[in-house]
Amino acid sequence: MPSIGDYFIIASGESAPQVKAISENIIDRMRAKGMRPLHVEEDAGDPTWICIDYGDCVAHIFHDSTRKFYNLERLWGDAPQRRFRVQKPRARRKKHAVRKNRKPADRSHRKKR
Repeated sequence: MPSIGDYFIIASGESAPQVKAISENIIDRMRAKGMRPLHVEEDAGDPTWICIDYGDCVAHIFHDSTRKFYNLERLWGDAPQRRFRVQKPRARRKKHAVRKNRKPADRSHRKKR
């Protein structure tokens, strides 16, 4: 059997916009390292599967339900796998606290310059 690529990346998102965002992030980060995809294949409209081909590395980004249906992991079951945990971004601290239900200050008494 011929080799398709040395590495497969299989990822999934919960919605079409998230699938698109994941693929755009991969393309942007690879471009920043000077690499451009050989080919990108995606559904028209709301993508459920986007394939990004970098030659030795092919990234498949699925909608959750599409990933379960095609189950690519089963096709490549004898290949070594490495799983990654999702790392949630750290919450950023707000510089200034914002009070809710606060009326704007009346500044009509100030002189205009």
